[in-house]
Amino acid sequence: MSYDLMVFNPEAVPRARADFMDWYFKQTKWQEGHSYDDPAVCSTELKNWFLDIIETFPALNGPYAAEDPDDDTVTDFCIGKDVIYACFSWSVAEKAYEIMKEKAEKHKVGFFDVSAESGDILFPF
Repeated sequence: MSYDLMVFNPEAVPRARADFMDWYFKQTKWQEGHSYDDPAVCSTELKNWFLDIIETFPALNGPYAAEDPDDDTVTDFCIGKDVIYACFSWSVAEKAYEIMKEKAEKHKVGFFDVSAESGDILFPF
C-alpha cells in the first residue's frame, strides 16, 4: 500500500467534485495507449512539475529512474496526458504532501489528495 497523490492539467478537468471524481476514475484506467513512465506525453506544466519533484522524490521507472530503487524517497509515477499520479512510501507521506502541493502551486497545475477519503482537490489561482 502506498500514499498516493496526483497533479493534473487544470484546464482538462471539471471543477465540481462529483464530475471531477468521474473524470479521475476514467483517467486511472490508464488506457491512453502509451508508456506511463515518460513525461514527454504530458503538458509543459506537468512535465516541468515532474522534473522539479524528482529532485526530491526520484522516479522508480522510466527515463529518469533512480539508481537506488530501495530508497524511501523513490516514487512510482504514472504519467498520463493530463495527470501525473504519484505513489509514495508512507514513511515520507507528510513531506510528500507538502512538497507536491508546493510544486503544484509553483507550476500552476492542479493537486488531488488521492489517499484521503475526501481529499483536497486544488486548482491554481
